[in-house]
Formats: sequence, structure tokens, C-alpha cells
Amino acid sequence: MPEVTVSIGERDFVVACQEGEEHFLRAAAKMVDAEAMALLRQIGRMPEARMLLMASLLLADKTAGMEDQLRKSEARLAALQADIDALRAKPQRIDVPVIPAAVIDSLAELAARAEALAARMEERPSH
Repeated sequence: MPEVTVSIGERDFVVACQEGEEHFLRAAAKMVDAEAMALLRQIGRMPEARMLLMASLLLADKTAGMEDQLRKSEARLAALQADIDALRAKPQRIDVPVIPAAVIDSLAELAARAEALAARMEERPSH
């Protein structure tokens, strides 16, 4: 089992991990170190146990906030997916207005007159 040395709050710790998990351990230690360093800048030197406890509580608070955001995002996604599913299940109906027969007849009569007029114009000799 590999051992990795990590630095948290200006202190080194040797931690064992599973083979191939070293990069995950280093990334996690970097997150804890960032919180520990912020504490040291604000409060100053403190006992190791207290520093680690405070850093872990700060990370837990951030994690809880992100989990809350994730739940809200998942709920919103589920609602949007339900809307999409409802739209797919029941396509929107679009009613097309019917043109009254009298209007169609009037337009047909106007078209016939225009065609007759055009035919007469073609028959006239040009000057």
C-alpha cells in the first residue's frame, strides 16, 4: 500500500492509500490545506487537532451547501424533464381557420377575370 506525504497547514503527514489513488489523496489534501491555511491566516498558530477539526468543518459546510444546490438543480431538472415528457405525450394542437366558401368563390371569380384580361391583352397588337 503506497504512502503519500501531504502538507496541511504547514505540517506534513504521511498517509497510506490504495494503489493508483495517490492523485485523489493529494487533491483531497490540497482542499484541506487551503482551508487550514485560511484559518492560520485568520487565527494564527493553533494545535494540530483543532486546525484539522476546523478545516474539516469548513469543508463539510461547503459540501452541505453544494449538496443543497445539487438537490435543487436535480429537482429543477426533473420538473423540466416532466414538462418535456408531457409535451411529447400530447402534441400541441393548432387550429387552422377555415376560409368561407363565399370568399373562395369570390377569389376564383377574380382570378378568372384577371386571366381573361391578360388573354385579351396578349391578343392586342402592340404599337
